Amino acid sequence: MHNDGKVVPLHKAATDQANHSPLARLPVILLQVRDKAAQQLRQGLQELFDNADDTLFEMADRARNDVEQNIFFEAMRDLRLKRKNIERGFLEQFFEAFVGLTQYDFTHNTLPHALIYEDLAPRTDDMERNVAVETMVGRVLKRDGFALDQLSTRFNALLGNTLDDQTNPLGPALLCEYFLQAGRNLGVEIKVKLILLKLFERYVLADTEQLYAEANQLLSATGVLPDLKPAPARRAIERAAATADSEESQDPPPADDSVQEVFAALQALLLQVRGSVAPTLEPSACAQPITTRDLLRLLSHLQQYVPALAAQDDFDLRNQLEQLLTRVSVKSGKSRIVGGADEDVINLIAMVFDCILDDRNLPDFLKALIARLQIPMLKVAVLDKSFFSRSSHPARRLLNEIADAAMGWGNCDGDARDSLYQRIEQVVQRLLTDFVDDPAIFSELLADFLAFTSDERRRSELLEQRLRDAEEGRAKTDLARRRVEQALNQALLGKVLPPSVVTFVQDAWSKVLLLTCLKHGDQSAEWQADVQTMTQLIWSVQRHEDEQSSLRLLALVPGLLKSLRDGLTCSAFDPFATSEFFSELEALHVRVLERSAEADEATALVEVSQQIVLQTADEDGMARVRLPRDDAGLRQVDQLRVGSWVAFEEDEEHTLRCKLAAIIEATGKYVFVDRTGMKVLERSRIGLALEFRRGAVRALDDTLLFDRALESVLGNLRRLNRAK
Repeated sequence: MHNDGKVVPLHKAATDQANHSPLARLPVILLQVRDKAAQQLRQGLQELFDNADDTLFEMADRARNDVEQNIFFEAMRDLRLKRKNIERGFLEQFFEAFVGLTQYDFTHNTLPHALIYEDLAPRTDDMERNVAVETMVGRVLKRDGFALDQLSTRFNALLGNTLDDQTNPLGPALLCEYFLQAGRNLGVEIKVKLILLKLFERYVLADTEQLYAEANQLLSATGVLPDLKPAPARRAIERAAATADSEESQDPPPADDSVQEVFAALQALLLQVRGSVAPTLEPSACAQPITTRDLLRLLSHLQQYVPALAAQDDFDLRNQLEQLLTRVSVKSGKSRIVGGADEDVINLIAMVFDCILDDRNLPDFLKALIARLQIPMLKVAVLDKSFFSRSSHPARRLLNEIADAAMGWGNCDGDARDSLYQRIEQVVQRLLTDFVDDPAIFSELLADFLAFTSDERRRSELLEQRLRDAEEGRAKTDLARRRVEQALNQALLGKVLPPSVVTFVQDAWSKVLLLTCLKHGDQSAEWQADVQTMTQLIWSVQRHEDEQSSLRLLALVPGLLKSLRDGLTCSAFDPFATSEFFSELEALHVRVLERSAEADEATALVEVSQQIVLQTADEDGMARVRLPRDDAGLRQVDQLRVGSWVAFEEDEEHTLRCKLAAIIEATGKYVFVDRTGMKVLERSRIGLALEFRRGAVRALDDTLLFDRALESVLGNLRRLNRAK
């Protein structure tokens, strides 16, 4: 009973299994490393779950609506129920990974069965999770990679394997995978999974320094590569790095050759605008360029004073930096200038942001928010020149994802700011408040933002798919209705018939034909049979002079009545109206058979002289307009694709931004939705072309925002160079 509440039995079972298996005979020292690590990992997991309740409750308290609040409450409940299973599953996989060290050849990248999971295959829904895991693993390797390398080296010396960071059972990649697989049965959404991953990093991965240090110490003490120089403590590494920064160049590490080549090409274009930062300070022999580290400090100072949205127009970064440099020069008594490379970065970022803020594709409120990101983006570019050459750079991706998510944003005032606006505002404020010189914050914010937008995107895509299905069904119905109209007009036009028969065919039998056309098509035997029934009905109530007609009518009536009854039953026609019509039809047939003048006079007849038009959805009047094939408006319409964004100018002050969700080929309809997936309008091809011609609608460029702005700036610089 002294073991109650502990997982010692699990240890014992796992150890016994490892010791008795003919394939898994781990050295005793490795079992000690495993058990000591398991104890620390278990404590970390317990702290994680102890704090998860409070974290999820806070998220629920800040939820924007009842649905989101319910998501967090359900996650809390699910986590409480499955906590023990997750802890047990994590440790079981951890033990299996150690057993696998003696069973598999890592020289051929062959992983133990316990480490091969279907979830390792990337899926669209798991993109945010994968980004978060990669970021977490990267942080651990950057922080404690040296100690982990030493641990892998000692494992290899002990077992004769070739482990690396990815296959070491104590490596961050596998630790994350144990956790993901142990919690795969949690019925929670991606936003909750990302929260749990953050908690895993905070309470488990944050202590990998101690984990690796103790494992290395145990192995070294028992004679496993004792001469390896121990990894310095993390604080010592940070002090050494700080000393190197202050005593040496104080600049970021040099970029690789390809990045340097790209930046050198950019500098060649930027030569003509150099000198725009601190132009009042004439460069001289005694002028000293400030270091990149000092420039970052100046920018961090300015970052704290970025004005609110309302005052953005009065904030000029280069002017502010010039004033700050002037004060530094006066205070130090030395002329201080910005170095050439740093000034080129400043000028390029300033021009890119000028281009972004002039972009008609962006909503005005988004421009105001993006303008506040100029200093954080400039600091990233100063720290990492690959910012300009690598489109996958987290900072660039974050900016592009924000612009993409807000593409369909309509006019928004202070009282109508939705969740997307609030999330972007949070991202901007977080960067202004927390970003000093560690670009890892961009990866973290990118993962969070992708998790948020993926939820919205999934909901929008679901609504759009339902809309497309509904519009396709409506188009199919419209086509069937037109086919029924054609059949009715072919059978009735020019005929002189009793009014009751005309009304019956138009109001009742048209529905039978419509259902048959929708279900079987207008080339089917069922359609032909129903059309023939209508033709026979019309013939049966007309006067015919030849003798054979009476005999034919007598033979026709039983089958005709049966076909009529079957059709009306299938279309659920009113039984009372059906009975009334058949009584009247019987009287009409009797009069036709009597062939007397009195019978003819008793039968009122009408001539069907106008086209029959069945009730349908509102038709676009523009559909009847004809335009030449090479019309400019038609060319613009034909360039649209499903997913294209357009802006309809409703009046001088209001613009409707919407996305083309469906092109209904059968009817030529273009259906547009807002960013939530709700239908906002539809147009015919001709009607849309006419709106393009008069400028009432324009296509929005949905290519990557930063890339588009950078290309525009470079194009302007090239033209300026050629002009000189």
